[in-house]
Amino acid sequence: MAGANIRRPTVRSFVLSNGLTVELAPLSSSPTVSVWVWYRVGSKNERPGITGASHWVEHMLFEGSPRFPKGAIDRAVVSVGGEINAFTDTDFTAYFTTVPREHLSVPLDIESDRMTRAQITDEEVTRERTVIQSEREGNENWPEFRVEEEMLELGFRVHPYRWDPLGHPQDIARLTAEELRAYYQRYYGTRNAVLVVTGGFDPSPTERAIRHRFASLPPTGEDPVVREVEPPAVGERRAELSGPGTTPYLELGWRSPAVSDPWTPATLVLDTILGGETRLFSGAAGLGRTREHPTSRLYRGLVDPGLAVRAVSEWRPRLYPGLFTIQVQAARGVSLDRLEGAVDRVVERLARSGPTPNEIAEVRTKVRRGAALAYEGASRTGFRLGFFSALDGPELEDRIYRAVLRVRRGEVRDQARRLFQNGSRIVVRYTPTGGAQSV
Repeated sequence: MAGANIRRPTVRSFVLSNGLTVELAPLSSSPTVSVWVWYRVGSKNERPGITGASHWVEHMLFEGSPRFPKGAIDRAVVSVGGEINAFTDTDFTAYFTTVPREHLSVPLDIESDRMTRAQITDEEVTRERTVIQSEREGNENWPEFRVEEEMLELGFRVHPYRWDPLGHPQDIARLTAEELRAYYQRYYGTRNAVLVVTGGFDPSPTERAIRHRFASLPPTGEDPVVREVEPPAVGERRAELSGPGTTPYLELGWRSPAVSDPWTPATLVLDTILGGETRLFSGAAGLGRTREHPTSRLYRGLVDPGLAVRAVSEWRPRLYPGLFTIQVQAARGVSLDRLEGAVDRVVERLARSGPTPNEIAEVRTKVRRGAALAYEGASRTGFRLGFFSALDGPELEDRIYRAVLRVRRGEVRDQARRLFQNGSRIVVRYTPTGGAQSV
């Protein structure tokens, strides 16, 4: 079976009576253990007025709980030679700690204490407001961030995908500690959490340690399902931005299927052909910036001829329909009109003729290679197990993997025709006015 080629470690899964999902993936040779807690809560669960709440709560969970007062979490991890961090996305928030295997008790103590007992005080919220505002202002200095934020605003009118997880500046300025506490108490807790432990540990005593720490926690966390449904896009939506920088920048977007949609495998293949990689099977952990690939159609169609210095596509797996985007940084002296026309030609050619047999074979090779490397190391394994569990479960990974390897040229061509509709696309163009910042 194709799914068997995903070299996922043996996983022991169980659910506590309070709803907490636990996944244990021992890696006997690993000198470290990585503990992840994924909450199925992200910017999708916010509303106008409290945008950015999930990201803010992420910060606050480092600022104190009954057993770990302010500063104690970082000190506890650093004192044993470990590292700790977190990130917030649209569909989830993830916290992770990696420590030497003999210190597994440290992250388990931290996560069990702050899962339902984080102390979000007025004083700490006031202090953290400046930090979050600085983070937001730092991102605003980059044309890519401004363009992406405009793309989301144009792409969605109803669904909460229409704002960045950092939130709107006006909401960051006014969110209160009371509102953040209410948001935390509403959504965070055992029912919406997945605890993943990977690395060098013995499963049986580790399961006992987890039950001892987490089983007594109250069953909290309201249903995080989003009820708003974005209506079909009608008509092209465009925006022209300008600001600091030296390089014109262009982003085009089209409505794309949710990760569970039957058209997802063909969309994933499209992304790989246009941009050169797939996030789900790239062999890399994380959700960072898309890399360039000289063999991709966008690179060959825009960078090789000297029209662009960077050209990538991006389809991020989302719980709900999202956006498929193409991002292009112009070469010196190339106008945005010329650049947009070049992107159109690349997309239209793919929609007209579909991929070549060699391209389909290359996609399958990349997917197989990525699946074989995806679970290397404790931290990467923890990311991947938690990511799929937060979305749907490991069966989603197997299902998409098998389907991608079965996708035919005609299906990819048909999906390109369905997806790349000029009458419903979003176009955001950025004209630089000079200054230090550039994409």
